[in-house]
Amino acid sequence: MNGHRDVSSPTPRKDLGDPNARRAATSEHAVHWQLDPSIEFLNHGSFGACPTVILEAQQRWRERMELEPVRFFVHELEPALDVARDELAAFIGAESETLAFVPNATFGINSVLRSLTFSPRDELLVSDHEYNASRNALEFVAQRSGAQVKVVELPFPLQDPGEVVERMLGAVNDRTRLVMIDHVTSQTGLVMPVEPIIEELNRRGIDSLIDGAHAPGMLPLDLGRLGATYYTGNCHKWLCTPKGAALLYVRTDKQEGLRPLAISHGANSPRSDRSRYQIEFDWTGTVDPTAWLVIPEAIRFLSSLLPGGFDALRQHNRELALAARPLVAEALEIELPCPDSMIGHLASFPLPNGSDEAPKSSLYVDPMQDELMEQWGIEIPIMPWPAPPKRVLRFSSQLYNSMEQYRRLAEALRTLF
Repeated sequence: MNGHRDVSSPTPRKDLGDPNARRAATSEHAVHWQLDPSIEFLNHGSFGACPTVILEAQQRWRERMELEPVRFFVHELEPALDVARDELAAFIGAESETLAFVPNATFGINSVLRSLTFSPRDELLVSDHEYNASRNALEFVAQRSGAQVKVVELPFPLQDPGEVVERMLGAVNDRTRLVMIDHVTSQTGLVMPVEPIIEELNRRGIDSLIDGAHAPGMLPLDLGRLGATYYTGNCHKWLCTPKGAALLYVRTDKQEGLRPLAISHGANSPRSDRSRYQIEFDWTGTVDPTAWLVIPEAIRFLSSLLPGGFDALRQHNRELALAARPLVAEALEIELPCPDSMIGHLASFPLPNGSDEAPKSSLYVDPMQDELMEQWGIEIPIMPWPAPPKRVLRFSSQLYNSMEQYRRLAEALRTLF
């Protein structure tokens, strides 16, 4: 079996027959999402999933946009962006002036890195858990300037978050210009101890770029207190917005010279009523901005689903992940690979080595990932890490998931290993 799924003609599941003949063992809250009812969807972390209510809110914005496009883009869009920005800022503990909207965290990472100037003497520090797209951006700017990328190896399994702090800061020296680190790692699903790392970097006058792709909606954020130089995060994952909504936070003392990837009208705008940073990022060309505009609706809707609001939702998803972890570890006959303190809404597990065959697409699909879908109706990522043939399996926990789905995953894994 190769690593590429033909999405145009899905393979029937051998043990399930017709994929539509059963409903996945989702929770009662699954009614709010449009997910295929025949699939055990344990992969919210990859691309998120948007509730119907939020998609309907987006459609209302689209209808308003198409009713009179000139009026919308010229007169209505900027005030609407400001409203969405203010509500997002309050949710993540930031000042509105520090935030810009971007389509995804990868765009945010690239905007920061490609705005900075490095020299051959500079070292750019990153861990081997860093998301591949972000690591590629770092390598690109380093090659262009002659700077050196210094990769810190962090163990997985990992027993103590203090080891991350010790290894990352232990690699810092007088040549270190920038440290890029995930707030929540993609492949290994770890909530990284970024606070003490940022605090020490600030003390030494070294910039930090936090890849918070998974953090908004998963972790209680207070970006103003956190003190990172740069921070970017997706809203389409754990805030459940439509695809194309993400944030870029830049400390006010670092905004000068920070440019979007697309240089547009804002570059020579004579306006002085707001920062050049927001003038440039708020208009990089004609796009569909409606995913950004429904961020307030997403925050309000998700906050309404459980008594206790968004804090209760975060707690529910984390407790579900913590409860499911032992089932999967037991099925794989391994110890839990990290302490509970490093778990949010993702959990990863080392697997026996797979194939070192080159992937058939830019978004890697392990043959066993296909097998779990085709044989068991389970959608879950299996990712090469730190490099093939080594690999990890990662599950997500969202309100629509249930313990029965993780029991089914454990049953499937026992048959495969």
